[in-house]
Amino acid sequence: MRKRLRVAEPAHDARRQAVIYARVSSKEQEKEGFSIPAQLKLLKEYAAANGFAVAQEYVDIETAKQTGRTAFGEMVAYLKAHPAIRVMLVEKTDRLYRNLKDWVTVDELEVEMHFAKEGVVLSRESRSSEKFMHGIKVLMAKNYIDNLSEETRKGMTEKAAQGFWPSNAPLGYRNMMREDGRKIIVPDEVTAPIIRKMFEWYAWGDLSTQEVTKKARAAGLVFKKTGARIPKSTVAAILRNRIYTGRFDWDGKTYQGRYDAIVPTELWERVQDVMDGRNARGAKKGRRDFAFSGLIACHACGCAVVGEIKKERYVYYHCTGYADKCEGKPADCRRKYVREEVLEAQFTELLGRLRFDDYVLEWVRDALHASHAAERREHDEAIKRHQAEYKRLDDRIHAMYVDKLDGLVDTAFFEKMSNQWREEQNRCQREIERHQNADKSYLSEGVALLERARDAQRLFAKQEPREKRRLLNFVLSNCTWEDGKVVATFRQPFDMLAETIIETRNENAPGGVSERVFEKWLPE
Repeated sequence: MRKRLRVAEPAHDARRQAVIYARVSSKEQEKEGFSIPAQLKLLKEYAAANGFAVAQEYVDIETAKQTGRTAFGEMVAYLKAHPAIRVMLVEKTDRLYRNLKDWVTVDELEVEMHFAKEGVVLSRESRSSEKFMHGIKVLMAKNYIDNLSEETRKGMTEKAAQGFWPSNAPLGYRNMMREDGRKIIVPDEVTAPIIRKMFEWYAWGDLSTQEVTKKARAAGLVFKKTGARIPKSTVAAILRNRIYTGRFDWDGKTYQGRYDAIVPTELWERVQDVMDGRNARGAKKGRRDFAFSGLIACHACGCAVVGEIKKERYVYYHCTGYADKCEGKPADCRRKYVREEVLEAQFTELLGRLRFDDYVLEWVRDALHASHAAERREHDEAIKRHQAEYKRLDDRIHAMYVDKLDGLVDTAFFEKMSNQWREEQNRCQREIERHQNADKSYLSEGVALLERARDAQRLFAKQEPREKRRLLNFVLSNCTWEDGKVVATFRQPFDMLAETIIETRNENAPGGVSERVFEKWLPE
């Protein structure tokens, strides 16, 4: 923030003209006695007492370690354009300079500088000892800024080591003050769900960053302060940012955060695989859509496995082999290739493990219905707990409001505590809604998952590459390529279903399946 005020002087005024410069380094300093009005009052009184006519006033209110302060730059330009005005009035040394470059800039103007609070006047005619002492003050001011910056960095690093995000909340989070005065980040009720959706949309592998940007804008995602629409570059940065997993990178290190994650680590890693696959080998718009690019990681080095056309007709997959990731790893992992048909056959075999007959479908469906009673009780109990907590907080707020009316607590304390309790009430309300919605979808989603799993192999065989990738992303996780073979695990609950199917196939009793096989599907 900066201000420039022009003071009109009568044309016949024979007094020497001067400019005034005032600055505070932050809003905090302005509150602590370094206010702009106090500086201007002092400097105007000094000008009147010493016979100066104020031609211009320049004000900077900002935290500026480097040159480039707007009002400071305008003042320099004004003095260069008006050689007749050679007097500058400033409160004290550290109000004028923030670094050595500022000192050189002002010195080249050859102006007479008056530091009102220090009682010092410097000009070309000043003694060497006076200039030397002034230089010491400039260096002290610079040293103060350097130390302040260093201590700030130390404090932020220490905060990161304790698991607290040390800077302003990124999009999807908001800053919040804890009861002990510590500043933390919490998921933002409005933007966090959109951030989560962005990761889910991109993880399928069939949407570009630009398409995810459009969907996020349509969902209402904007910058918190300005309300401006988010650009594609911001979406790409969000999708790369580990902070949404509950862990964050700071000063070259990764820390476990003490805040709630917005996306699961597994989902974030899937997005990284997709992005790595698309960026590999300078991927171009309009390229062929490879079914398994971004789905598989190289077991040897962790790099993405991507597709490539050979001899204009054959599709081969290989490790991207980024040098920074492959350093110290087996070099030959970058030279091994596998045909797409081989990978497709292996994925087909994996999906075949989910095939089961109608008897298994009916038994597991019945198990879901039986377990629904236990699920319902669990949700009901959770809802009752959160409702009781909500009421308890409500009673607290009302009781404290009465104490405020009776003068037992002041308004500031009431506002602080009531805001904190209302925040906790909002959390209770979100949990109540979550349990209510979970109960509504429990049975329908469970049965739909069963039916989709049973048909997964058949659907996979006749889908286009994009749909193949979506289906595999839905059912499998942690896919790696090891010695020419795909190794993967089933996502929950498909892992339990696959295990059940294997056990049913291994049963020796003719004509049926024992109840023991389905024990894991029972409510308890």
